[in-house]
This record gives sequence, structure tokens and C-alpha cells, in this order.
Amino acid sequence: MLVDVLVLRALKIGDLLVAVPALRGLRRAFPRDRIVLAAPEGLAQLVALTGAVDELLPTPGLGALRYPGTPGVAVNLHGAGPESVADLLDTRPARLVTHRHPAFPEVAGPPWHEETHEVRRWCDLLTWHGIPADPSELRLALPELPSVAPDAVVVHPGASVESRRWPAERFAEVAGTLAAAGRHVVVTGSTGEIALAETVARQADLPDDAVLAGHLDLTGLAALVAAAALVVSNDTGVGHLATAYDTPSVVLFGPTPPDRWGPPADRPRHRALWAGTDGLRRLSTKDVLAAAEAVERA
Repeated sequence: MLVDVLVLRALKIGDLLVAVPALRGLRRAFPRDRIVLAAPEGLAQLVALTGAVDELLPTPGLGALRYPGTPGVAVNLHGAGPESVADLLDTRPARLVTHRHPAFPEVAGPPWHEETHEVRRWCDLLTWHGIPADPSELRLALPELPSVAPDAVVVHPGASVESRRWPAERFAEVAGTLAAAGRHVVVTGSTGEIALAETVARQADLPDDAVLAGHLDLTGLAALVAAAALVVSNDTGVGHLATAYDTPSVVLFGPTPPDRWGPPADRPRHRALWAGTDGLRRLSTKDVLAAAEAVERA
């Protein structure tokens, strides 16, 4: 009998990408069933590239899950709090895959370990519930859309919060140094980061058309990163895209250590730079340029 597998992951780009191996594990475990991912509607283009989801159920966050029916299996890939468990229990699933929480003593699951890497966390959850998942399966499908700047160096100076942003003038110094060496450098960002991208490009003496912030949808951004020669970014979704496409990357981490959210430590084409929970500004342009050279050699 075919069932619906409802997966809750109503978060952002990076959160989706670290859950791809778990989604692949679910796809193998339920090859003929319908996998429905409850996630923000804006992620639809990336969800399609996972190859593991049949339908996106637009869900902007906790408390907003509206599932029309009763799933055979509900999977909590959202977080540790009781709200995500409650959201899924409200759908009355035949089976619930989640971590254990004291607010729901009747629901079985493994304990939550805060220090676990996010990729492994969700694979371990599924494995505990008898669904094997491989943390190395991070790759996305290539978009059909061609890159607007093949073989470029992609510089991404934005991040969702200030504590995760390396100073714009240092991104500009890195971008300018690489451009002076003959590299094609472009600067990406969201619509809200256009001014930041323009500042970096201007200080780096890049041409106006080097600013791609606000001009790419998620498919276009994925195509850009997939065909790039190098990505230099803060700890944000673009860094996870570089991992997904094995594009050489240097990712600068702020308060969150890379052993929680960073690229796999055994992949020499990716380098995470971290100087402690309050040490982002201690990272120098020399550090970043040296790491860029290392990952491109790898």
C-alpha cells in the first residue's frame, strides 16, 4: 500500500541542503511512495534539484503546517523543540520519526545531541528509526539553466545576521586581489544585499556587471556556483551550494563552529575558516587568499 511521507523542514537554504542526505535516505526507503516536504515556498527550485521530493508543501515556519490528510509517515527534520513534534502529531501520522522530547514521553526517538554536525544529525535520526542514510550524499542535480559566469570566482559577502558577516572591505580586498591576478570575479547576494555587493565591487574596482546580487533566482545561483572556479563566502547558503557541487570553496565562520555546519572535513576542495565564537574579524585577507589557493590546488 502506498503512503504519503510528510517531512518537516520549514527553514532556509542551508538548512535544506544539509538535510539532502536524509531526504535521499527516505527516497530509497520509500521508492514508490509520495514524499512531501513542508518547507518555505521560495525553496521550490532547490527542492526540485534534490531529486528526492515529489511535492513541496509551502510552509513558512512552525505553527504553519497545513497538511490535507493523514500521512503514513511523518518525519521531523526541523529541530529539537516541542513545536515541530506537535505540528506533526497534529497530522495524526501512522508513524512518527523524530528525536525524543520530554514533552512527549509516549513518542520514541533518539536523544538530541547539540554538538552533532547537522548533516549527520538527520542521518543518525533516520538510522535510529531503521532508515539508513549516508551523510556523504550531499550532491544536487545540475540545473538545466547555464551559468551566467562560468569559471568565475563567486564572492558572497552577505549573511542573515551581522555576527556571521566578515567585513565588506576585506571581501573587497580578496576580490580585488583575485581580479588583479586575471580572475573573473562576481559578487552575489539577495535583493536586500545589493548595496553590500555594490560596495564590495566598487572597493575592489570591479566592473558594474560583476554585481549579480538581486539578479539571480535560486536555479540561476545554483548554476553559477556549480560552474564556478571558486566560492568565497560567509557561513550561509552559498557555501552549502559549493559543497553540494564540489566547487572549491572557502567559507568564513562566525560564532557557529564549522564542526556543526561546515563542509565535510575530509574534502580538501573545501576549507572552513574559524577563529572562535567571537573571532570572525581576526580572520585576515591573507588567511582567506591562502585558503583559496589551497582549495584550488586540491
